[in-house]
Order: sequence, then C-alpha cells, then structure tokens
Amino acid sequence: MIRALGMMSGTSLDGVDAAMIETDGIRIGGFGRSAFRAYSDNEAAALHAALGRWPGEEGVADAAEISVASHAALAEGFPEAELIGYHGQTLAHDPQGRGTHQAGDGAVLARMSRRPVIWDFRSEDVRQGGEGAPLAPFFHWACAEWAIREGKLPSAPLAFLNLGGVGNITWVDPAAPAPESPGACVAFDTGPANAPINDLMRKRRRQARDEGGALAGSGSADQGIVAEFLRHPYFDRSPPKSLDRDQFTGLGEAVTPLSDADAAATLVAALAGSVAAGMRWLPSMPAVLLVCGGGRHNGTIMQALREAVRADVQPVESAGLDGDMLEAQAFGWLAVRVRRGLPISGPMTTGVPAPVCGGRISHPR
Repeated sequence: MIRALGMMSGTSLDGVDAAMIETDGIRIGGFGRSAFRAYSDNEAAALHAALGRWPGEEGVADAAEISVASHAALAEGFPEAELIGYHGQTLAHDPQGRGTHQAGDGAVLARMSRRPVIWDFRSEDVRQGGEGAPLAPFFHWACAEWAIREGKLPSAPLAFLNLGGVGNITWVDPAAPAPESPGACVAFDTGPANAPINDLMRKRRRQARDEGGALAGSGSADQGIVAEFLRHPYFDRSPPKSLDRDQFTGLGEAVTPLSDADAAATLVAALAGSVAAGMRWLPSMPAVLLVCGGGRHNGTIMQALREAVRADVQPVESAGLDGDMLEAQAFGWLAVRVRRGLPISGPMTTGVPAPVCGGRISHPR
C-alpha cells in the first residue's frame, strides 16, 4: 500500500481540497487526514478571468502560478505523503476540438513539494479519442467495493452523483473484478450543477454560494425555462459524454429577468431535471444514488433530486465516505494507478476506444 496525497481544485473555484489515501491502486486500504485551502478573493478573481482560455492566452500563466503555489502550500502540511496526485485547474475543456486544459505545472509542484507528482491525467485520454472526463468513476468503483467490504452498503449496483461546478454520475457494479472490466462502470456528465448557481450568487449578491439552498427554497422555478433547457441536444446524446463548465451559458441568460429567488429555484430545477434525464442512460436503476460534492450541502437541491429521480437519494456519508474530499481522494488513488501503469479511464467512462493509463510523473530535482 502507498500513502498518497490527492489534491483537487474544481470548477466551483472555491479552493483546494487535499486528502490522504492508502491504496495499492486497486483497493482502498484506508483514508487519512484531509484539509482545505480557500482561495482569496484576488486568487478566485484571477482564476475566473482565465476560464475558457488556452495555454499562452492572457491570464493563463497567472492562473497556473496560483494553482501550483496554493497546492504547494497545502502539501506542506502532509509530510507523510509518499507521492502527490495533482489535478491542476481546469480552464477549458473541448475534447472534440482543442482538447482539454488544466493549468498548473506538476514538475514545478514536484520541486516545491520535494515529492513525486503525478499530473496531467486527462490529456492522453483525449489524445486517444476519449472525452477526458469524468475521471473519478474508477475510484467510485473502489469506493463501492470498500463500503461493501466494510458492511456499509448492500452488494448491488449503485450510483455516485458528484455535484461540483458540473454534475457527473457513475453507475457501478461492485461485483465486477476491476473498474476497467466490461460492465463495471458507466459514467458521464449530467449537466451544469453548482456553477450557474454560484455565478448567480456572485453576480447578484456578491456571495460565493446559496448557503444551504435558502434563496432557491424561497423562490419558484420557471418551468418553461427548465423545459427549454432540457431540450438541448446534449441530453439526447448517449454516453460517454462530458461538458465544459460554461457550455450552458444560455441557462444563466434565461434566468436574467427573474427575481433572485426565482432564478436560483429555476437553476436548481434545471440541475435536478438534467440528472433525471441522465438516469435513462444507466444500465439499471441503482439501489441508491450517493451524492457527493458541494451540492449535497444544498437542502433545496437534495429535495429536488428526491422528487425528480426514482432512486433512494442519500449523501455519500451514508456509506461512510467523505463527500467533500472524494475527488481529492480520487486523484490520490489515480496517482497510484498511474505509477503502477494501471488504466484510469475506459470506453464506458470517457469513450476512449480501450482502457488507457494517462498521467505524467515528475520527480523533484
């Protein structure tokens, strides 16, 4: 077993998650300490300004420097880590066009942290014809296997719904011998999740989020806007499929005439509707839908999901897992897989023709 530190800064742009995990890259031996470093207002503004941009464009170098420096500062608190899995900061994602762009140089982080860093997890998948996302599904399989082994879940197909800036779902069969096995995982992005709500709160109220869903809970959703949103061709595409954070800018524009509360309620209804639309692509209805990511803290979102889907919707903590740190843990687990030369994505998670081991390994110099 290797003690790995996974680090993740998602498209919600609130800060950096870091979490220890002990693993051989297949099964989870145990979970360790975790920490969070929030971005300052200036850091968050610089990262937002660089969204949608590609290497060499204005603001990208600043975003990359912020990403590396913030991760290095947080890694100092984990001297027990033998290696680091570093996702970088996604600024743009266009797998069928320009590729995928995660700002931040893992070689620089390796020098600063004085430990091996595994990074650039997505590029090889895209190069081989995959979507490059989502990348947590193989880890979700490992989490299901761990939770069943610990007696926290029944041995039956289940699904993980991650609600970050974008939503993604993973259906897993924990009885499969490995996550890359045929029929083990089906995964795809469901649609926009917290990003439109956070952007609305930042623009209208200068707040980072709708805390607990209080604002959305006081409003009424515009069902006409939701219905138009769900007619987008993306929802009729069969998976695997993935999204850029700002691919649905029309949704944010559509709620512009609404009051703050009604706009937030409409964005929540759109989120729940997109998840419900995605459930038809799963091989079977999962016994339980385990929700992770920041969205599970929003009571209005959780209630909307329970009304929209037929599965038993529960926060991932009900299976003994940490929903705030699951993606950070995932990149620690994936880092060990890369080190061992094991696949980190496959045909039913990213659409890549065959299972692929991506990632780059940088050693401190």
